[in-house]
Amino acid sequence: MSTQPTLLLVHGAYHRPWVWDRVIEQLPDVDVHTVACPSSGSDLGALGTLQDDADTVAAAVAAIDGPVVVVAHSYAGSVVTEALAGADNVNRIVYLAAAMVDEGESLLGSAGGVPPSWWLISKDEGPEGGVIRVAEDEAKDVFYGDVDPELAAEAIEKLVPASYSSQTGPVSRAAWHTIPSTYIICTADNAIPPFAQEAMAQRAKRVHRLDSSHSPFLSMPSELAALLKVELAS
Repeated sequence: MSTQPTLLLVHGAYHRPWVWDRVIEQLPDVDVHTVACPSSGSDLGALGTLQDDADTVAAAVAAIDGPVVVVAHSYAGSVVTEALAGADNVNRIVYLAAAMVDEGESLLGSAGGVPPSWWLISKDEGPEGGVIRVAEDEAKDVFYGDVDPELAAEAIEKLVPASYSSQTGPVSRAAWHTIPSTYIICTADNAIPPFAQEAMAQRAKRVHRLDSSHSPFLSMPSELAALLKVELAS
């Protein structure tokens, strides 16, 4: 009998691994690991680059003995696209409302190329290039449109800055060219427009859709977990 792959969950920008807690609760029989990307955090002086995030993910995958399914949310699509090129134990990449970019492309480019209104950019703080904060008055609509208001308020309190360079830097390799991939489109997303997700999803071998905001891990964790079980079994 074959061994079920390990599930590695990679959060998006401005968030930390806590975003996956409600999904992990739905997967008691799955070996789940999470990664904390250094490009997002409260210590501005320690914020990393896209490459730092990619190195972190690559190390996490290499430390897992056996096959892995990697799930990337939002910006983390860029991270895993860079990190997993050449990885020999990744069975599948699942892009969750994520930047499924090609060589030379960036997260910002995948979402239209123009910084959105909810990006509060400070060039004089943090690492070279500065930092981005999320405008709190727009965060609910952008990230958590279908999330319970109390839970959304808690999530907004936990948002952290991200390095500007990580959000705008291009990838140099594209793992999905050689690793089977799945795209989960969030059809009510206000962060990465659904039309942009539909375009990127053309690169995936399989496509699922959730009638959710950008954060189905909060608004519909059981439905998301069910899709991840399908991917683990494939």
